[in-house]
Amino acid sequence: MKMMKQTKSSFKSALCAGALLGSVVVAPAARATAATLTGAGATFPYPIYSKWFDVYQKTAGVSINYQSIGSGGGIQQLKNGTVDFGASDAPLSNGDMQTMPGPVVHIPTVAGAVVLSYKLPGVGTGLKLTGDVIAGIYLGQITRWNDPRIAGLNPGARLPARAIAVAHRSDGSGTTNIFTNYLKSASPAWAKQVGAGKSVNWPVGIGGKGNEGVAAVVQQTPGAIGYVELAYAVQNHLPYAFVKNRAGAFVQPSVASVTTAAVGASKAMQRDVRVSIVNAPGAKAYPISGFTYILVYQHQRDAAKGKAVVNFLRWAIHGGQQYAPGLLYAPLPRSVVTIAEAKLRSIH
Repeated sequence: MKMMKQTKSSFKSALCAGALLGSVVVAPAARATAATLTGAGATFPYPIYSKWFDVYQKTAGVSINYQSIGSGGGIQQLKNGTVDFGASDAPLSNGDMQTMPGPVVHIPTVAGAVVLSYKLPGVGTGLKLTGDVIAGIYLGQITRWNDPRIAGLNPGARLPARAIAVAHRSDGSGTTNIFTNYLKSASPAWAKQVGAGKSVNWPVGIGGKGNEGVAAVVQQTPGAIGYVELAYAVQNHLPYAFVKNRAGAFVQPSVASVTTAAVGASKAMQRDVRVSIVNAPGAKAYPISGFTYILVYQHQRDAAKGKAVVNFLRWAIHGGQQYAPGLLYAPLPRSVVTIAEAKLRSIH
């Protein structure tokens, strides 16, 4: 619980101090193309994106209106041409790319942790869970908190006989994509029965829209468990689990443990920026980690808006990264920033 309090304090301090951080250097081109941009998509990075949009409007004079509606909705709006950019934690597949009106460029922005948050009286942050146990809960095979498979991982914990109320996303979600890809890699039973994707056929549970919706379900339901981005658990004062990684260690979700997972992906990202970092190697890597991306068309029809989007993204992968740790996201490794810069140069 002490660790939880420290995390909450750090998070609140970051929110209060954000406006007092040093000024951001903005290229003259950004000021020359001041505009209103529109975007839609992932709820996973919304806390950091909201901060970025506020700071960037004040420093560059560019207003960015963003709808936090889930990755699936953001991809659809980009496809329909109703926004200047989409946002998704689930990169487009090759098949998805072929259905878009034009070539789409993926720009990684930050990495984050999907955590298992819960509302269990007397049990604070640090409940230990494994992939098999999490899959068992979401398959409806583990139905009570004092099940021997949970109790065996947490000797000494006072686990009640209360029924487990499972919460999941009801919308197309990149957070779901990260979470289900983790379960697919960690549990043969899950891989066979459910699989992975932005939307799946959930065997059990209550649906919530967005990370906000799942956090609300957990917060309002004694005995609940749900998967959300780390910032949402902290914002809503929800404890969260430490999850066993592929090295056999139970790891706390944090900026450091997500960074460890992200660093190892840079080599693969040189070939294709669309990578998964679930179950990444390393004794200190948090296993349910993922990059999140902003999606833009490679060929921009509106030159002024296209320039404004590129200028914002260039700021985000450089100056914007200073805000990530305080909001519990992992900044891009330097090698990934270099890759993102090359992607930006490909936009016309």
